[in-house]
Amino acid sequence: MNSQGVLLRRLPFAMAVPSGCSLVWSSDSARIAEAVGRIGLVSWRRPRFVRGTRGIHLSFNRELEVNEGVAVVSSGYGREYLPPRFSVAPMMDWTDNHYRTLARLMSKHAWLYTEMVVADTIIHQQDNLDKFLKFNEVQHPIVLQLGGSDPEKLLKASLLASVYEYDEINLNCGCPSEKVAGHGCFGASLMLESGLVAECMAAIAEGSPGTPVTVKCRIGVDDFDSYDLLHKFVTTVSSSSPTQHFVVHARKAILKGLSPAANRTIPPLKYEYVYALIRDFPNLKFTLNGGVVNTHQVNEALQEGVFGVMLGRAAYNYPWATLGNVDNSVYGDSTPRLTRRQILEKYVEYADAELHKYGPKKPSVRHLVKPLLGIFHAESGAGVWRRAVDNSLRNAETVGALLKETLCVLPDFVLDSPPPLEATSVSLHANLAPLPPTPSFECFQGRNLSSSNLLGTKILVNEHA
Repeated sequence: MNSQGVLLRRLPFAMAVPSGCSLVWSSDSARIAEAVGRIGLVSWRRPRFVRGTRGIHLSFNRELEVNEGVAVVSSGYGREYLPPRFSVAPMMDWTDNHYRTLARLMSKHAWLYTEMVVADTIIHQQDNLDKFLKFNEVQHPIVLQLGGSDPEKLLKASLLASVYEYDEINLNCGCPSEKVAGHGCFGASLMLESGLVAECMAAIAEGSPGTPVTVKCRIGVDDFDSYDLLHKFVTTVSSSSPTQHFVVHARKAILKGLSPAANRTIPPLKYEYVYALIRDFPNLKFTLNGGVVNTHQVNEALQEGVFGVMLGRAAYNYPWATLGNVDNSVYGDSTPRLTRRQILEKYVEYADAELHKYGPKKPSVRHLVKPLLGIFHAESGAGVWRRAVDNSLRNAETVGALLKETLCVLPDFVLDSPPPLEATSVSLHANLAPLPPTPSFECFQGRNLSSSNLLGTKILVNEHA
């Protein structure tokens, strides 16, 4: 092996560093820098909850670049963003264009997801795609979530969506709704069909060449909830498709007997499954979803090795406390932020231009005001303002008119104050169980390796071999 290589001692294989790269080693990380300035990152860290060398977290990510000393992600369309350390979950009837526009005014760096769009809808609405897929350019970075289980239909849907230049395309393998996972035969039920998911992901990638494809899933379904089965799912999908990033809701889905709302709270959280995936798949990326409610917990999970963290209802119901703190707390961007008064002024420009765009009351003032209702959560005068909004909705003809009529009930300090500093929260890992063992697996040169074979493994830089 030449000097541009990394050896894993006691494992019968070598990971080669790409030609044209040089390797610089430290006890914490090795940075692989190409002459053209592109950066890959090989990081070595032992998360607190992982024992021995099974805690090695090794990733080589060709998507990362360094721009003035800051790692950025390049999309398939030449745009560059900070990585998705924080993202807002796709939520039906919630993360529409209106909410995403508001969210982007609060955070420049959070990654935003669309509502799930079913492949059949895209195919059957080819003459009306703007209604389902068009978004304002300011919403980048943005991820389109598709729903479906037919590779041919997903290929067609991905091809039709490609003209809108989403930064990633995600497949829903986690929704427990009976309409989706039952009669629809996709969503969480797809976790029982890992081979089919791999075919679907390959088809989506074929339809949108160059656009990264990702999977959002649960840790299991009904009684099929062992770590071994989750491991097999990730193995199959990642090895048989271009999928290198999984967004994992750390609860299993119960398809019969629980509503989607109950599925977000009743099945217990098992973050240890996500951390075990990080241990067992060092070249893949994992975003943790489920139970995270503030940026303190986001940073706690990031420190333990996840690639990113996804919030759902908390980012919608309390947007100022969550999204308002993301750029500073998660991304370290201390650029002065807009106040809520300024955010609402900019949102009015968007909202009143959208009124009745697709027909009478499509969207209506009520639809456009809906994302605003949590912006003053727990603030002085918030209840009075909500009641004033309810009254104004009966007659207001524009969002601007409604806000002009109602914001006067709020104190100026509420409209002009920065996001509140979040109080230190309960640890995300307060009840973390031990990590499940690595399943035995066939790996490299036909040899059978289990977790016990990895004990004592070290990462070395071999400069003279």
